[in-house]
Amino acid sequence: VSSKRDYYEVLGVQKGASKEEIKNAYRKLALQYHPDRNKDKAAEEKFKEISEAYAVLSDDEKRKRYDTYGHVGQEEVFRGSEANFDEIFRDMGFGGFRDIFEQFFGGARRGGFFGEDLFGFGGRRKGRDIIYDMELTLEDVLRGRKEEVDVPRMGRCGECGGTGAAPGTKPRKCTVCDGQGQTRRVYSQNRFSTFVTMEPCRTCQGRGQIVERPCGNCQGAGMARQVKKIKLEIPPGVEDGMAFQMRGEGEISDSGIPGDLVVRLHVQPDPRFERLEDGHLLYNLDVKFTDLALGTELKVPTIEGHEKLKIPQGTAANAILKVKGKGLPRYGRSGRGDQLVKINVKVPTKLNDRLKSLLKELDRELDDDI
Repeated sequence: VSSKRDYYEVLGVQKGASKEEIKNAYRKLALQYHPDRNKDKAAEEKFKEISEAYAVLSDDEKRKRYDTYGHVGQEEVFRGSEANFDEIFRDMGFGGFRDIFEQFFGGARRGGFFGEDLFGFGGRRKGRDIIYDMELTLEDVLRGRKEEVDVPRMGRCGECGGTGAAPGTKPRKCTVCDGQGQTRRVYSQNRFSTFVTMEPCRTCQGRGQIVERPCGNCQGAGMARQVKKIKLEIPPGVEDGMAFQMRGEGEISDSGIPGDLVVRLHVQPDPRFERLEDGHLLYNLDVKFTDLALGTELKVPTIEGHEKLKIPQGTAANAILKVKGKGLPRYGRSGRGDQLVKINVKVPTKLNDRLKSLLKELDRELDDDI
């Protein structure tokens, strides 16, 4: 045991490293040296070494024992003719070796880039997620939108029913994994530690079956391109950039497990209204300065039509008036926002002699009043 390298050195961290630093170091090294990604024999030994180091340094009690007694204090952790590595991680509060990667990398989300598909824990993989971008108008945001869309995806081959075998034939069970799709792999570190992992069968690529006569339509994959009609129902009040997940509507993997459909929403700008927070809309209204001085009532456009707006006498330029309840619905809440109306003064640019005379007379009167 004394010939082992220092665990801190193995992970490339200082003795006083935080848990987060240790976790990040292990994650980086695990990705680099896992046998399913790195076929070098030396990588396999390195992976066992860093995994053992992390199992100790990530646990407060085991780390304290190691800091005090060194490797001697860890013999009982790994003692036994076959200490399944899952048990080491269960002692740390994980469900097993697989769970530690799911905590690091978020499981097999987004088509399985991390977790199961990257490291090969289990033979059944989830299908790829499909991203569908949907454009909406403010009217769609107001009322919601229901639409049936065509989504191209990979699904079970209609010719062979997903078996990958030519019609009239069947795949045979893989004898290497006995149809389980995964095989057991044992890593021996020394007389005190033996690690056991499960990985996809390399003979049948994790399918548990071997196709001898491939289907002509899917070339043995069991999957073929197809178009599925999916009903989308977008609720009122959604915002630009939101995404909705429809579970099981993505592509189906060769294991028969579907991914998800992720609908991303893009609300298009409206030339009339500016969308504000909390469901409010802003509309710019050009009015004559005489309307502001005398007061008036005007019809203003709204997202649903037109509404009357009273402009009080003496309203200032750039004032903000309100048409209550004529904004957009608030997503996830009751009620609607308001439509705010910004008052812009429309200044005449072409004046005849009579208008100029009247404005000068008005100007003199105003000077006397002020």
